[in-house]
Amino acid sequence: MSTPTRTDQNLGTDIAGGVGESPLRPDGTLKVKGEFAYSSDLWLTGMLWGATLRSPHPSARIRSIDITEAVRTDGVYAVLTHDDVPGDNLYGLEHADQPVLAGDVVRYQGEPVAIVAADHPETARRAVNKIVVSYEVQEPLVDPERAVFDDTAPALHAGGNVLRHLPIRKGDPDATADVVVYGEYEVGMQDQAFLGPESGLAVPADDGGIDLYIATQWLHVDQKQLCRVLGMPANKVRLSLSGVGGAFGAREDLSMQAHACLFALHTGRPVKMMYSREESFFGHVHRHPAKMRYEHGATRDGKLVYVKARIILDGGAYASSTPAVVANAATLGVGPYKVRNVSVDCYGVYTNNPPCGAMRGFGAVQAAFGYESQMDKLADELGMDPVEVRRRNALHEGATMPTGQVVDSAAPVEELLERVKAMPLPAEPDASDEDGYDLRLLPGGVSNTTHGEGVRRGIGYAIGIKNVCFSEGFDDYSTAQVTLKVNGGDAVATVYTAAAEVGQGLVTVQQQIARTELGVERVVIQPADTGVGSGGSTSASRQTYVTGGAVKAACEQVRTRVLRQAAKKLDLPANQLRLHAGKIVSADETVVAAVVDVLGDEAITETVTWRHRPTYPLDDNGQGNAHVQYAFAAHRAVVDVDVELGLVRVVQLDCAQDVGKAMNPDAVVGQIHGGSAQGLGLAVMEEIQVSGGTVRNPSFTDYLIPTILDMPPMRVDVLELADPNAPYGLRGVGEPPTISSTPAIVAAIRNATGLDLTRVPVQPHHITGTP
Repeated sequence: MSTPTRTDQNLGTDIAGGVGESPLRPDGTLKVKGEFAYSSDLWLTGMLWGATLRSPHPSARIRSIDITEAVRTDGVYAVLTHDDVPGDNLYGLEHADQPVLAGDVVRYQGEPVAIVAADHPETARRAVNKIVVSYEVQEPLVDPERAVFDDTAPALHAGGNVLRHLPIRKGDPDATADVVVYGEYEVGMQDQAFLGPESGLAVPADDGGIDLYIATQWLHVDQKQLCRVLGMPANKVRLSLSGVGGAFGAREDLSMQAHACLFALHTGRPVKMMYSREESFFGHVHRHPAKMRYEHGATRDGKLVYVKARIILDGGAYASSTPAVVANAATLGVGPYKVRNVSVDCYGVYTNNPPCGAMRGFGAVQAAFGYESQMDKLADELGMDPVEVRRRNALHEGATMPTGQVVDSAAPVEELLERVKAMPLPAEPDASDEDGYDLRLLPGGVSNTTHGEGVRRGIGYAIGIKNVCFSEGFDDYSTAQVTLKVNGGDAVATVYTAAAEVGQGLVTVQQQIARTELGVERVVIQPADTGVGSGGSTSASRQTYVTGGAVKAACEQVRTRVLRQAAKKLDLPANQLRLHAGKIVSADETVVAAVVDVLGDEAITETVTWRHRPTYPLDDNGQGNAHVQYAFAAHRAVVDVDVELGLVRVVQLDCAQDVGKAMNPDAVVGQIHGGSAQGLGLAVMEEIQVSGGTVRNPSFTDYLIPTILDMPPMRVDVLELADPNAPYGLRGVGEPPTISSTPAIVAAIRNATGLDLTRVPVQPHHITGTP
């Protein structure tokens, strides 16, 4: 390798596309043009297709399973039941309580009982219909309150129906107040409604192992569960991330992963499985429905004295991530407010309803609807502006949470509220205009159901709090490997992690970090798989924080080695050199060498496993430093409500959010828009309707999600108040807007109608009073 020569040229411009900029997503154009390869596009010559037989009953004992006619079907290669699972038939994120295939009992409608692999998907589906299962149908346990408090309720699992009870106790349990308001609230079951249904391809390997190509949120936790199910070591169970068509929490749990692997090992052929939209509703977890009781006590001038709450989360048939959702709902259950006396009891329970687990907002969404409804009720009781009562109780840096944890970075609750309140309001519709109303802008107006006679306008506010990253002492980390080498005459950085890109833009952020830290333009992101250490789950608003932190740390180590190498060759102190735009720059801002000349034929690689600061388990009173970081968002909603028809149109939905550091400003705003859209859906339309444990609307015909016609204009105000404990000072972005948007919209509907709306989604009959 030749020795680099000093060029003494002036410093050039910064590398474009670094941290704080908004470079185009590498997958963006492909997705917009419909050319991106998702997991449902996977294909191998000679592959088989898998299909699943699911229980039609929410609760039953299995007397027998007859697969005779299915096996005889031409084109069928395998029909498997629980007897064919080589390892443990139970799996689960936190508790291994869910069968790969049901054996003795089924605990929810849609539980997998048997699976079929055939040479054509239609053949597999026909064979599934030939399997005969004899069920002894039982009365399902569907009321979560009965599951908790009724001793006569059947125990769905050993140990009873209460999966977790978390009490939070702070201050005086007998505190009294001048003004007291009570409320009972309910949140319906929301679906993540990702557009790419569950799918994957399992391929048997020559070494007797399995290679699974899958859309998931957490490659390594999938691998761990599959090793348990298959009875195989980790080096024989290899997972690669395929194109993910949305996730929002529902891909944290296994769906068809184990089934596809069982088929591939049993048949020796590649096997693809892909759910229909209806099957997808049964194949993944949903947001926990909640029943909540709140009591708020305050002084005459609006200062909170105490909050008491009971929150019951319906976890459905299996545990999934219910214990962690309970922790969030409990620890964040009084909201972003200072309260000296707190008594919260949060329960996560088993029922025979569909399993529930992670969804964007993760327990904080349910609690926020309760506590923000209470803050509005308190404002009404006091005759006070709803923003003012929140402002008087707002958390701030240095304040103490109900868990005793001190908020040790920015908590701009008051400022966020003031910012959304100060945003311009939309113009009122003018009935005197000679052109009249634009009917398209009225609730139901597109269908010409109203000309504005019964339309009332309302304004509502809400603010929410969310923890970022995993909590309660969980060993939360990510591993990143970064290589810098010369390729095609340029210095090229290659980043390799197992972190899942599920649409949030992580691939782009990793590129931005590498460009910033290494001063190179070309950054290659290797496909994620289990060949590198875990990247953790793409959930809890944690990937930019934790995997971003790992990539940053690995880049820093690579940079240190490059500068040491340059210092040795140039006979200059390493601490006076830095990387910039592909050059080595000295302390006097002079370019002294090109990085490509320093590297020559050598590749510099560093692998770092990075952890955020520790968290700790809560004690018996719910006290402890359980969380890494808090994030806040506030919304103001403006709605028009047709009080005669019960129809709602969200006219405007404005948001202010502190993000610490806008790593990619365009992506940040996009996340806020997207999270707000899901909050809007929960407020006025989205609910999986479950009756007696049976799902009534497993389709996008009957399960409604917001479209472009439903999503209103948004003003977004992004604050960047750095968290000194986080990489670049960043704060998780994805979840907070989902938390505060729902209660803000419902508050606006209350303001328009004068009704005490206590359940979401708000349905027309809640407004009109007619069924």
